[in-house]
Amino acid sequence: MKIVTLIARLLLGLIFVVLGLNGFLNFLKMGPMPSGLAGQFIGALILSHYFWVVAALQVAGGALLLVNRFVPLGLLLLGPVIVNILLYHVFLNPAGMPLAIVVAILWLIVFYARRQYFSGIFVQRT
Repeated sequence: MKIVTLIARLLLGLIFVVLGLNGFLNFLKMGPMPSGLAGQFIGALILSHYFWVVAALQVAGGALLLVNRFVPLGLLLLGPVIVNILLYHVFLNPAGMPLAIVVAILWLIVFYARRQYFSGIFVQRT
């Protein structure tokens, strides 16, 4: 299980560092803008510069996973980003769903290995 967790952590970190840096440097060609609501959504993210915030969170979270320092913080930063990626592909653009599911599974594997650090948020307080 340690090797699976290591591979999942490194893959997840690499995916988010590369794709997050691509948000700033545009070294990967992403193809044409999707049409319809999906394109309008991406256009709004880019025009409002909110896309840069998401890219920065991706780079920060991915880097923390790659260097194996503050991994729970990296997971915490990437969790909402992954939820938004999944929801975007479920509701607006189903074409990219396989990669989104792979990323979510990798996140869950790393989360499960570090679940003891998140145990406090799952405790019911009276």
